[in-house]
Amino acid sequence: MFPLDYFIFLQIILFLFITPGTPRIVIISYSMNYGVQKCVWTALGDVSANIIQATLVIFVIGSFLSDNPIILNAFKWLGIIYLCYLAYDIYNSRPKDISTANIKEKSSISFFKDGFLVAGTSPKAWMFFPFIFPQFIDFNNNYVVQFLILIITYITLDFLSLIGYAVLANKLIVWIKANPKTINTISASVLIIIAIIIAFLQQY
Repeated sequence: MFPLDYFIFLQIILFLFITPGTPRIVIISYSMNYGVQKCVWTALGDVSANIIQATLVIFVIGSFLSDNPIILNAFKWLGIIYLCYLAYDIYNSRPKDISTANIKEKSSISFFKDGFLVAGTSPKAWMFFPFIFPQFIDFNNNYVVQFLILIITYITLDFLSLIGYAVLANKLIVWIKANPKTINTISASVLIIIAIIIAFLQQY
């Protein structure tokens, strides 16, 4: 069973991934200080935390949601509110300064741990999976397959975007500092449009 509104899901995560949030700031800093190869471990730590978060959310509350469409509808509106909040937060955010001071040697495990903890302790990540993921899964059908499609899509694009930031770190940081509002305005506007689409098209 293919997930509901899969292409809307793709739009949401793509615009989340191109926004220079905390994981991308960490990746840019590590790329500039340690090189792209080390960033692979940080990216692996990040997506590993996301797999755990998504698995807990879907398989702990999945059967409950299938029997309670009212609760699922409540999650839908919480997700819409969260998208609007995220759009507001993105629009008002500013790129952080990246420091190259105090560089020291780090092991691959240390890079993995940093990525894991940044993603695993992110309030936005813990809000994204329960509020957004269930909107694209039909819990009355084989939701395990739907979950696998969504999470594989999510971690693949997340990993590639993190490595993309690492590879283009020097160019990206110059562009972001020179155009701090352009990418934020575009991303925020698209998130608002997607929130409106979900409000009108997804019914339970």
